[in-house]
Amino acid sequence: MTVEINGASRELTLDNRTTLLDALREHLDLTGAKKGCDHGQCGSCTVLLDGRRVKSCLVFAVTVDGRSVVSVEGLAGPDELSPLQAAFIAHDAFQCGYCTPGQLCSARGMLDEVSRGWPSAVTGDLNSPADLTDAEIRERMAGNLCRCAAYPHIVAAVRETAGASGTAATR
Repeated sequence: MTVEINGASRELTLDNRTTLLDALREHLDLTGAKKGCDHGQCGSCTVLLDGRRVKSCLVFAVTVDGRSVVSVEGLAGPDELSPLQAAFIAHDAFQCGYCTPGQLCSARGMLDEVSRGWPSAVTGDLNSPADLTDAEIRERMAGNLCRCAAYPHIVAAVRETAGASGTAATR
């Protein structure tokens, strides 16, 4: 199979039972995405598949043949952090760091969803762009758990990044 990983085309020969998470970690040495629960409940393995958030422990690698995957290693440029990564550092939005790669990929995907006008379960007005209130950010990031409880810092980092990118962000 051939897949674009972080902008580079990669050819892989894998057992058809291999998950995308295991392909990334064991076959491509991209260890940013973490194996937390291996059941899709914690979000530590979140990556972007064709620009959408997925929990890579639930996706068979063979299903991404010909598609594009961005892991946490692909969020930044070669010489500097992405604005989202910089905001995570500035707001101390990580404690032990285990969930951080999944949080970052999920936040990047969430901000892209907001910019496309996708509502969430708590979006008040479906006919207007969503305001990224704390409640809106928390709802959209609900699939990613943090055992260290850095949630207020994560919300602040996402809010800052949304404000810098022009996405409506309010408290």
